[in-house]
Amino acid sequence: MFGDLAHDTAAAPGAPMLPSAHRVRSRTVETADAVTLSLAPLGAPRPRFRPGQFMMLYAPGVGEIAISVSGDPTDTTGELVHTVRKVGAVSRALHDAEPGAIVGVRGPFGVGWDLESCTGRDLVIVAGGVGLAAVRAAVLGAVAARGDFRRVVLVVGARRPAEILYRRELQDWADGGVEVRLTIDQPVQGWSGSVGFVTEPLSRLDLDPAQTTALLCGPEAMMRFSARVLLGKGIRPPDIRVSLERNMQCGIGLCGHCQLGEILLCRDGPVLDYAVAGPLLHVREL
Repeated sequence: MFGDLAHDTAAAPGAPMLPSAHRVRSRTVETADAVTLSLAPLGAPRPRFRPGQFMMLYAPGVGEIAISVSGDPTDTTGELVHTVRKVGAVSRALHDAEPGAIVGVRGPFGVGWDLESCTGRDLVIVAGGVGLAAVRAAVLGAVAARGDFRRVVLVVGARRPAEILYRRELQDWADGGVEVRLTIDQPVQGWSGSVGFVTEPLSRLDLDPAQTTALLCGPEAMMRFSARVLLGKGIRPPDIRVSLERNMQCGIGLCGHCQLGEILLCRDGPVLDYAVAGPLLHVREL
C-alpha cells in the first residue's frame, strides 16, 4: 500500500490524514540513541512549517508518531529535517532508516514558537536533552534573522557531554550571534564547562524582564523549574512559552489522545504560553 503512495503523492499535502512519501536523503548520528534524518519529498512538498510545529512520521508496517521539525525554516527545497531518538517501536524503525528508505509524512501540525512576535526583544531558549531538537528550528530562524532580535541566548542541558545534540553546530550558532551556555548534570573527566541542571546557568543570566521572551523545551519538571527561575526574574507568564508532549495520533484534534485539561495539544499546542500551561503542569497526573 505504501509503495503505491510513493507514486501518487500530488494530493497528499492538502489531505491531513494521508501521508506523503519522502525518501531518506541523509542520516546523521547525533548521539548513541538519536539521529537526524533529512527527508526529500517524492511528490509535491509539504506546506512550509513554522518553528515549533511537528509532523506525523510514518514507518511503513510499524506505525506513526509525532516528531518536531528540526530543520531550517528558511529552507525552500521542500526537504524536512527531524531528529529522532529511539524509545519505542516506531521511533526505533525511523531511527534505523538508512538513506534511500521511504517514510510517510503528514503535517505540519500545531502552534509554533511565533518568533515574529519576539522581534526587537531578547530571546532566551532553554532546552533539556532531546528537547533541543524541538527548538533547533527556532535557533536557526533566530540566526537567519539575527538583526531582528536584541540578545539571543541558548541554554542547553544534558546528562553528560555525549548526549548533547548538534555538537558540530554549536560553534556555528555562537558565530552567528547566539550566546551558547552548556551544562551537564554530573561532572565527568575532561569537561570544563558548567555542571548542574539548566536552572544553574539560567539563574545566572542578567535579563531585562520587560524585553525578554523565553522558549522552553525538555522534560516537564525541567520546564517547571526553569519557568520558576524566569518568573523570579520578573518575566511575565505570557512571555514564557513551553512545548508540551502527549500521545498525538491524529494531529488535527479529532482523536482526543493528546488532551491536557481542556486543551488538545496537537491543535492548540504543542507550544503554549506559561499563563495557560503553568496551572496545567502543576496538576498531578494530568
